[in-house]
Amino acid sequence: MYLTPDNKLKKLIVIGDKVLIKLSSGNERTESGLYLPPGVGEKEKVQQGYIIKTGPGYALPMPVEEESWKPDDEKVKYLPLQAREGDLAIFLLSGATEVVYEKEKYYIVPQAAILMLEREEDL
Repeated sequence: MYLTPDNKLKKLIVIGDKVLIKLSSGNERTESGLYLPPGVGEKEKVQQGYIIKTGPGYALPMPVEEESWKPDDEKVKYLPLQAREGDLAIFLLSGATEVVYEKEKYYIVPQAAILMLEREEDL
């Protein structure tokens, strides 16, 4: 499930270093063969799912100095996340927050709780 213009998730804005994840089914296996063994899934300490949306990243501190040559409307700068939309993420459930939006369950996960990503090369 990817974000499309007519998708209901287009209204959501993910903040900072967080990502929005939709869990994949427990028996799902990727083309490269990545899957969680049944014992790990039953303990529910580690889960896997696809990243639906990402936040802008880590906010970088702005210099305190006032410089007259800089425009007044300078925006906040961010260090981008390693995670991207469409990646398969294996993450710690203890670091995630479960949310229900439009009757579907998602997880908001900080990038620090993501253990591993799998990215399809054609994305």
